[in-house]
Amino acid sequence: MKKNVLIIGAGGVGQVVAHKCAQNNDVLGDIHIASRTIDKCRAIVESVHLKKNMKQPGVLEAHALDALDVEATKALIQKTGAQIVINVGQAFINMSVLSACLETGAAYMDTAIHEEPDKICETPPWYSNYEWKRREECAEKGVTAILGVGFDPGMVNAYAALAARDYFDKIESIDIIDVNAGDHGKYFATNFDPEINFREFTGTVWSWQDSQWTANTMFEVGREWDLPVVGKRQTYMTGHDEIHSLQRNLDVPNIRFWMGFGERYITVFTVLKNLGLLSEQPVTTAEGLEVVPLKVVKAVLPDPSSLAPNYTGKTCIGDLVKGQKDGKEREVFIYNVADHAEAYKEVGSQAISYTAGVPPVAAAMLIADGTWDPGTMVNVEELDPRPFLAILNRIGLPTRIKEGEKDEAFTYEG
Repeated sequence: MKKNVLIIGAGGVGQVVAHKCAQNNDVLGDIHIASRTIDKCRAIVESVHLKKNMKQPGVLEAHALDALDVEATKALIQKTGAQIVINVGQAFINMSVLSACLETGAAYMDTAIHEEPDKICETPPWYSNYEWKRREECAEKGVTAILGVGFDPGMVNAYAALAARDYFDKIESIDIIDVNAGDHGKYFATNFDPEINFREFTGTVWSWQDSQWTANTMFEVGREWDLPVVGKRQTYMTGHDEIHSLQRNLDVPNIRFWMGFGERYITVFTVLKNLGLLSEQPVTTAEGLEVVPLKVVKAVLPDPSSLAPNYTGKTCIGDLVKGQKDGKEREVFIYNVADHAEAYKEVGSQAISYTAGVPPVAAAMLIADGTWDPGTMVNVEELDPRPFLAILNRIGLPTRIKEGEKDEAFTYEG
């Protein structure tokens, strides 16, 4: 049984993780949250207490940490006695935090693929550029590392695994569809870290089609979907983390990711990109100041966590899976719908942060009781999806399965 959790990162997702860990501290033990800015951690601790989200009396503490400093991260893991580390900081710190976990034996989790600040959209499959190079070391040391255990990647990987396990003999295609039908009331804002958000869309759009990597440009390929609750929505094929592990771990010839965008987002994004303001490469101003354009844009946009109080509407995220079962064609949509206002009422965050932050807590609970503790590095689809989705049903992200006119809740007794 593993206990005591160290959360690294104090943004919108970190807030959700802290609240949900506190709600389940009977399983997870002491809760610690760390960031470069300790005041952000303290504010999260205060919000947990204000909303009375501690399930039972226990430790909930804030810490200052530069997570790029492996020795400092190791020291904090040892000081707190954390056996589970949930990394929800910027994707630039993944490999440093993983190194600290490998040296202390703590289980590691993250919600997005590692990135280097000066590189965008590297050669696919992306996981092979950094994370998978440490897989053998994880196995040798018996350290559990669960990669990409947010919603997408994360729950959508579990949906794909569930489809392969229980609904299909052969899968022809998986279309992962992510639609935010909410309204935050701002002229323009991103729902999570603007730097990470824009980096996703400025490079090549990689998809897995006809069992090979296929390159497109952003907003080149669009499609309208008619989805449960949110209705008809326009989406665009986008490169995304989960494609890069699913293509290796599941025998599926076509895996694509689609994200919903409004016309205003597309217009503003296009102008910023064409002006060079989304570049990650530094430039020098006339005054001799060296700045990174992308970081300047981030600085002037609203903090994603500030969007939560006035956010209305819902999200719909899921996997549309097509293939054969018992010799017959089959199509199944496995999905979740989350509500922005309900997320804010419960944990003080909007639904984008909520959908990313709840899954790693469910995974931590499975590590704690040994159900998901493989002692090596894995992506979510390599683990049994059923206990994971069953916990998520209980703690805030219920799964539904739509096939034809039938639309029912996922259930698992275990």
